[in-house]
Amino acid sequence: MSIIQTIRDKAAWIIIGAIALALIAFIVQDAFQNQSIFRSNPTTLGTIGGKKVDAIEFEEKFKQAEAQYANQGYPMNEGMRQNIRDALWNEYVEDAIMAKRYEKLGIQTSDRELSDILFGANPPQDLRQQFTDPNTGQYDANAANQQIQELKKQKKNPQYAAQYESFYNQYLPSLRKSRQREKYMAMLANSSYVPKWMVEKTNADNSQKSSISFVNTPYSTISDSAVRVTDEEIVSYVNNHKDEYKQETTRGIEYVTFNAAPSKTDSTEIFDQVTTLKNEFATTEDPAAFLVRTSSETPFFDGFVLKSKMQVAATDTIQKLKEGEIFGPYLDGGNYVLAKMIAKRNLPDSVKSRHILIKFSDRGTPVLDDSTAKKRIDSIESAVRNGASFDSMVVKYSDDLGSKDKKGEYEFSSLQMGTLSKEFADFIFYGVAGDKKTVKVDNASYGGYHYIEVLNQKNFEPAYKVAYLTKAIVASDATDNSAMGLASQFAAESQTKSKFEENAKKKNLNRFTAVDIKPLESNIQGLGESREIVKWMYDAEPGDVGERPYRVADKYVVPVLIKVAEEGPMTAQKARPMVEFIIRNEKKAAQIIGKIGSANTLDAVSKAVSQPVSQSDSVLFNSPYIPNVGQELKLVGASFNKKNQEKVSDPIPGNGGVFVLKINNISAVANTDFDAAQQQAAMQQMQQRSISNPQALLEILKKTIKIKDNRAKFF
Repeated sequence: MSIIQTIRDKAAWIIIGAIALALIAFIVQDAFQNQSIFRSNPTTLGTIGGKKVDAIEFEEKFKQAEAQYANQGYPMNEGMRQNIRDALWNEYVEDAIMAKRYEKLGIQTSDRELSDILFGANPPQDLRQQFTDPNTGQYDANAANQQIQELKKQKKNPQYAAQYESFYNQYLPSLRKSRQREKYMAMLANSSYVPKWMVEKTNADNSQKSSISFVNTPYSTISDSAVRVTDEEIVSYVNNHKDEYKQETTRGIEYVTFNAAPSKTDSTEIFDQVTTLKNEFATTEDPAAFLVRTSSETPFFDGFVLKSKMQVAATDTIQKLKEGEIFGPYLDGGNYVLAKMIAKRNLPDSVKSRHILIKFSDRGTPVLDDSTAKKRIDSIESAVRNGASFDSMVVKYSDDLGSKDKKGEYEFSSLQMGTLSKEFADFIFYGVAGDKKTVKVDNASYGGYHYIEVLNQKNFEPAYKVAYLTKAIVASDATDNSAMGLASQFAAESQTKSKFEENAKKKNLNRFTAVDIKPLESNIQGLGESREIVKWMYDAEPGDVGERPYRVADKYVVPVLIKVAEEGPMTAQKARPMVEFIIRNEKKAAQIIGKIGSANTLDAVSKAVSQPVSQSDSVLFNSPYIPNVGQELKLVGASFNKKNQEKVSDPIPGNGGVFVLKINNISAVANTDFDAAQQQAAMQQMQQRSISNPQALLEILKKTIKIKDNRAKFF
């Protein structure tokens, strides 16, 4: 016992120390995992003008915007999502830059203006699309207002919370800001003024013409190999012209691909699948249900298509089919298709009709009960048949406000059939001129009864109703797994750049390059949408190889990071193609000027550089070009400097060589077409256009605040 007690007494400090170290290690490990103790808050997406942008709030707004675009029919791919995020980020930036400017200038959007935006002649495109009457193609401002007011009443209803938040706290404020922006840009444009004296001075300057004698010593008289440009000289030049030679943060990769596209065997299997369905497709009496049951890529369109509007593969063959006959399988793009002729008939290319509408519902909201609406339309039909004026019935009773001032008349082309309510379209296109009938329509937009008269039909031609059974040619699991296996093996064996290059050569794989890829890009040139690869390359170090292959379209990709460029002045390597010739020409100019020395006549200069004295009698003040010389702005400017009339000019380093000139004469060319007022208006209009571009202005104003963008770490 005494031995144990001694150990306890002597080793207590060891135990205490071990416990303390363990606690410290636990805290440090947790801190590095959380990254919130030693670094900034990980929910900060960035800072704009010192104000943090919360990632959670940003993502909530993004989800709302994404849902709105999806509801409007936009394809939700990675590229589209990135566009939405970019637009949302720019909105944050614009708010930070413009909010105080609007406030200082008193620029607001009143409720009356907002109402005009929503319900006036030019509503927002998404609102127009949502509240356009499917029968008339006209924007229904009353329906839009009714729906908005109904949503306002549901403010405290949890079921409508998301819709209310999106519309009243996101959509309407964005419309207000848009109108504020319009006012600000209009104010800027209208602040522009071109005085008359400036117009007259510009015209006088532009009418000048100079005659000069000059000696041109081209830079090509000195060999490029004789003038060396060092990396240090390029870096020095770039540092002296930082605004011109800035580079953004970018990455560059090499990559190899492994084909996962459908094989010949896969194509044959799909062909056989479609072939086995041919007999059943021929005998089915319900083609719509059959196409759904067999998972056809193309749904059934229960309508006719005019011969002149039919644009599918094998059109001529399909049009010759008898009713019930099938053609195929045939290849159409990346699909195998069976085409079944359902019916044929003659149809007009355009129809003029008139109608009276009695609604019983509007976008799901009851207006009348069905029986009351039916009795009302029956009474209208009876009155018209007994001699009442159709026009007066339209004005007095029709719920279609868009056609009241047009006697209920509309003209539709055959291309609009698919956009009209089926019952309405069937009657006006499949009936004959003079027919009158009441039809019931009940869809998501409205429910109601139409009393319709077909006024005339034009340009009849054959039309076809065809059902298409379509199966995409896709890679089988075996094909996909084989490609992924080969790519995974290559990635595992090639975890260094040298191994990557060695194995690519050994396996005879083509190596592709993609450079200048920015942090937020989702599309890599030559590959397509590849956001995962972009995110990987910004976590990787130069020479790192992807630990796993990435699926991009119909291939698997294994990348290696080869280039890293951080924001700032360009490196010598990157700037050399743009800067080297400038520095080389500066050095050549110095050598040529050294040869000229103190020569003070053109003949002396000509002798010093072994170049002839040339003449140009038509150097124009308003043209950057000199005949037989090229674009030489410095030479043009010197050609109108009166000091150069008295003596030869100093050497002028130009674009193509060093020039020494003497002015022989300066004259003016009369401009008989000059109209000061017209020219003043044109110059002012041009100036207004140049300063009233919102995006260009925002890019300029961005320089007035500090922006830190961390989005690439989140998305």
